[in-house]
Amino acid sequence: MSVEPDQPAPDFTLPTAGGGSVSLAELKGRKVVLYFYPKADTSGCTKEAVGFTEAADGFAEANAIVIGVSKDPVAKLEKFRDKYGLQVTLASDEAGSVVEAYGSWVEKSMYGRTYMGIDRSTFLIGEDGMLAKIWRKVKVTGHVKAVLDAAKAG
Repeated sequence: MSVEPDQPAPDFTLPTAGGGSVSLAELKGRKVVLYFYPKADTSGCTKEAVGFTEAADGFAEANAIVIGVSKDPVAKLEKFRDKYGLQVTLASDEAGSVVEAYGSWVEKSMYGRTYMGIDRSTFLIGEDGMLAKIWRKVKVTGHVKAVLDAAKAG
């Protein structure tokens, strides 16, 4: 499944670190930065999460909430959040249904071996619930600034 800009963002409700849950439907009226990352507490994923945390004030000024999603269980997300003092919402999609709905569950290849995994990707969802911008195959360096600039512009 694939999603494109100017389409309604697929709805979801996921459990979050801290024992709560997050639902896209409940966030109407706010911009949502939804980013998918392969695995908590790995180098690239940590750099990305810390980057979004450092830019938290800017996203708040842009009326945007940042939600990071992986297939890690909630307990692992809580350790990840606490270890690095993360201030973004971390959501668990252990079943992978949201990752698939956004087209971020893809075939990957490493050392000649193919496997299924999460494509590091980010979706900017407008206050109206429509997909405003999509980044796929994200390179972490400079990414947070690009997303923040887009959130401020839209």
